Amino acid sequence: MKSSFRNFPELKMLIAESMNTQAEEKTFLLEKVLKNLTGEFLKEELEQVSLLKREKVTSPVIYIGTGSCGMTAGALPTLLAIRKFLENNKIIARIVECGCIGFCSEEPIVDVHLPGKARISFRKVTEENVEDILSGIFNRNVNEDHVLGQYKSVPSETWTNVQFIDQIPFFSLQQKIILKNSGFVSPFSIHDAIARGGYKSFYKTILSYTPEKVCDIVELSELKGRGGGGFSTGKKWKVTLTTAGDQKYLICNAEESDPGAFMDRAILEGDPHRLLEGIAIASYAIGASYAYIYIRSDYPRALNILEEAIKQAKEYEILGQDIFGSGYNLNISIRQSAGAFVCGEETALIRSLEGKRGTPWAKPPYPAESGLFGQPTIVNNVETLANIPVILENGPSWFKGIGSKTSKGTKLFSITGNIQNSGCIEVPMGTKLSDIINHIGGGIKGGKKLKAIQIGGPSGVCIPASNLDVEIGYESLEEIGAVIGSGGLSVLDETVCMVDLSRYFMEFLQKESCGKCIPCREGTKRMLEILEGITKRPREESTHETLERFKGVVQLENLAEVLHDTSLCGLGQHSANPLLSSLKWFREEFEEHIFDRRCSASVCRDMRTFYIEVDACNGCNVCQKKCPENAIIGVAKIPHFIVENKCNGCGICFEVCKFNAIIVK
Repeated sequence: MKSSFRNFPELKMLIAESMNTQAEEKTFLLEKVLKNLTGEFLKEELEQVSLLKREKVTSPVIYIGTGSCGMTAGALPTLLAIRKFLENNKIIARIVECGCIGFCSEEPIVDVHLPGKARISFRKVTEENVEDILSGIFNRNVNEDHVLGQYKSVPSETWTNVQFIDQIPFFSLQQKIILKNSGFVSPFSIHDAIARGGYKSFYKTILSYTPEKVCDIVELSELKGRGGGGFSTGKKWKVTLTTAGDQKYLICNAEESDPGAFMDRAILEGDPHRLLEGIAIASYAIGASYAYIYIRSDYPRALNILEEAIKQAKEYEILGQDIFGSGYNLNISIRQSAGAFVCGEETALIRSLEGKRGTPWAKPPYPAESGLFGQPTIVNNVETLANIPVILENGPSWFKGIGSKTSKGTKLFSITGNIQNSGCIEVPMGTKLSDIINHIGGGIKGGKKLKAIQIGGPSGVCIPASNLDVEIGYESLEEIGAVIGSGGLSVLDETVCMVDLSRYFMEFLQKESCGKCIPCREGTKRMLEILEGITKRPREESTHETLERFKGVVQLENLAEVLHDTSLCGLGQHSANPLLSSLKWFREEFEEHIFDRRCSASVCRDMRTFYIEVDACNGCNVCQKKCPENAIIGVAKIPHFIVENKCNGCGICFEVCKFNAIIVK
């Protein structure tokens, strides 16, 4: 390692603050921190390292989650209130802005770590309750209304009658490997990353292994691409490594354009140096000296964090020329996308990086052989690359020991929809869907019944509640016609209309189609027209129009097969997945819409009919004034009625009625 890599006054200052040491002792501990790259610690040094990792503190430390979810929940006003409290009470404490721990529905989350005490976490800490929570905890009193849990910390004293974080149902079944540091490190600090083992695997890799050896290790680990395809990562790398080219490229796909998916964002905002280390190892393994991170432009916080992380890594000579004196050079650049869904597909992404219109090409050639600028290129998503450092650190056998027989390691999922506990989770492959929904997710909101799980994004499938015992894994899900995709899980309760949901996803995919191939461009448009016809009740329809509508319905499944077989890329090939899975498991809802022209979930507005219960209506006139179509007739203090032919099914009257006088059929 170069001597210049060890001579940074900022890190020395951090060490001095953490240890409260004299100037001559700074360099000693600096050497020990950087020895973490090789894992060489003596027993007497472990206490010093624990101070740098903040496992043990000599002064109060306050953590606040300032990821995108936390900021949306109000973390910024909470942060300002914390600073004001400390200033007013003349308390000297360090504030660490960190990433999300995954429990997004409980944000803003604030942790307090006092000297000699276990780190304790509080939920829903708003600007208004900061003073009550902090004044209490600094006086050793726990606010029971907002306490979430405490972390196990030996030999620190634990808090009485406060459960441990890993005992909370949301966390108890999780196994955090990729997200291990999220919530503990500042994403803006390379010091935190190095103290917790950051870049240790990269250091060991480029000084101890050949690129061929790295590819072998990754292949033996049986790591599969986490972007949806599930192809062997090691085998994919070997193709590029053995393919001749003037230049080779590594592209990190951080586009994450699936609605409701935010796993990549959690990594980027929580532990960016883990991703950079994974990119660096992967680039070395395939012989690439240039790497790109392709990130969506509407991730501004993640973008700022990544830019700072790359800047720090270059300053510390972890990136750049002759890294660690090994002779290996690597430059990582960031490119922003315009947010096109199709650019999540690797060939469309490459076209976009080249400055061209983001459209896919027919394979072969595959990017691993001829990709960016016609050179061998590997495209991996964020989660795949974030697994690489731990595989190199612990070995392929360790990684294979996690998960199921056919799917190894852990998988990140974002849980959204009608669920009690929403957020980002990391579970071992082989975990049952029922455990994710009922145990980690806490079940369905409002005591309603679970109807289905939508998994795999807009091109994914809907799994009925009867199949919840299926295990998470590529092969196990494939057996029931489902795919993991990138990891988005949307929970649907009994109030969801599966026909309308199919129409929504088809509308999304039709708009996002690049239009290059006819099957996708015209097929998705035609399928959307058919679905829109199913979800509407025409005021007047001739026999000919009725026949055309039924004809279209009959064509749906055949049209879906044509799209799957003839579309150029995955967007078109899998665009009918939500529809086909809904038809398979919820055919009765489609028949109800088609034959009875009724939506039992009362979601399809053109099929809803509203009535006023005469006995319950007191003629308050509120609904009449709010009706946009003037479809409600009546005078004050006398029951009103709705003219069915004028009603557009908007439901405003139903929402504003305070006497439950309006019913929907």
